[in-house]
Amino acid sequence: MSTYPENNLAWQVLDHASKNGYAVGAFNCYTLECILGAIRAAEEKKSPCMIQVFPWSMHFHGREFIEYVSKACHSASVPIAFCLDHCIQESDVELALTMPFDCIMVDASSKDPEENIKYCKKIVDIARTRGITIEAEMGRIIGSEDGVPMVDMEQLFTEPDLANDFLKRTGCQYLAPSFGNIHGPYPEGGPEKYWQLDRLAEIRKAIPSNVQMVLHGMYPVLPDLLKKTIEAGTLKLNVNNSIRIPWQDFMAEKGSRLEMTAMAEQSVEIFKNGVGDFMDFLGSSGQSWK
Repeated sequence: MSTYPENNLAWQVLDHASKNGYAVGAFNCYTLECILGAIRAAEEKKSPCMIQVFPWSMHFHGREFIEYVSKACHSASVPIAFCLDHCIQESDVELALTMPFDCIMVDASSKDPEENIKYCKKIVDIARTRGITIEAEMGRIIGSEDGVPMVDMEQLFTEPDLANDFLKRTGCQYLAPSFGNIHGPYPEGGPEKYWQLDRLAEIRKAIPSNVQMVLHGMYPVLPDLLKKTIEAGTLKLNVNNSIRIPWQDFMAEKGSRLEMTAMAEQSVEIFKNGVGDFMDFLGSSGQSWK
């Protein structure tokens, strides 16, 4: 029987991607329709993936919803890990550790660097006893997105050597580096102007091979630039606005003209198609081992 973290589904999904030359989409979902769309896309594409919610869902939807989504992911015909994205409040982290997540993104990047290390180490030690893996952010990925505060553009980038020390001291399994990426809309010039791909590649070289890097802030990003981040060693790509905005546009346009059942069914299809397109792009389609 495998041991932690090898027995964790999120770890297995990214480890398989690392060994087989593809990347994995981590799809942020806000409603049941989004959850169903992502699961159905993964099953149709025979693609491993991750489904993510924000701490908002723990409070708004409640524990029963979180437990349902976890069971739906784990009952799928393909490997689907269930993750919590951007857990900032310490009380939310404590709550999340009592719920059936495969991975929790502990965002303590606004803390002093040494405090960030101590806090993440504490959470990793607790998570290990519960079979949950931990993603951490080092540096500061600025912007505004569902609980992620907007801060000044003058940000702290992730330093490769410090990243290696951070991971050794905390034991985190995944790292979200700051290399010019931001949450939400980019300033003039876009990610092409701000992303430091050389820094990203150096971080990948500096950190342990069994720690996977995560891309936050990928909207709007041109496909060629996304491919370069994958080539630089990023395997988990957090997908939110790229799929959510077309889905919301559909809901706004059709919401008053469709029966509730028809709107639900069609909205699942819209979200499913967006997720499926990303799976094809990332190379995860057809990679299921289940």
